[in-house]
Amino acid sequence: MIAQPQLIQEDHQIIMSADEYLAWESQQEEKYEYENGKIIAMTGGTIPHSQIPLNLGALLLAHLRGKGCKISISDAKVLVRSRKYYYPDVVVSCDDRDRFSRDFLQYPVLIAEVLSPTTEARDRGIKQQSYMTIDTLQAYILIDSERPSIEVYQRHSDRAWEYQSIAIEQTTFEKDDPLIQITSIDLQFPLSALYENVDFLDSSQL
Repeated sequence: MIAQPQLIQEDHQIIMSADEYLAWESQQEEKYEYENGKIIAMTGGTIPHSQIPLNLGALLLAHLRGKGCKISISDAKVLVRSRKYYYPDVVVSCDDRDRFSRDFLQYPVLIAEVLSPTTEARDRGIKQQSYMTIDTLQAYILIDSERPSIEVYQRHSDRAWEYQSIAIEQTTFEKDDPLIQITSIDLQFPLSALYENVDFLDSSQL
């Protein structure tokens, strides 16, 4: 029997320990992240926000098949050393220490988040800062759901992060379709592959 966590209300926010969160969240129908003692409900996203992780996941699955890597889309928690638990849109772990993990991953090599107006501030802020403290992480990717744009942070052997931003003006990829390179897993793909079956709104529809 799982003990019920002792919840503390602070400024209309539920406070609990990390162990209490894990026990409590495992019994919930919805997903919740955990940050500094507070639980954060995961809200639904747009259709493009759902499609883009699937597209990236398909690229990763084909490329990493047979290499012992776990690829999860939205459903695997990642534990950050400071006892934060997040649900990335896409996470890849190729570390044997995660091989038999059931509740969360601890040693990801790649994390990707799809940006939306409601999530962008956290994805660029505290979540990015937290992810980058993970020793095994080699690539952090931010993908825009409203226009063809990707930002890639890649870690070098000297532990420094290199930043690259790639975006195009048109949305048809007929004139320009730049290649994206993720060096840590030796993956290369055209930008259009991320946006397959994603239809962009023009400025008059936004």
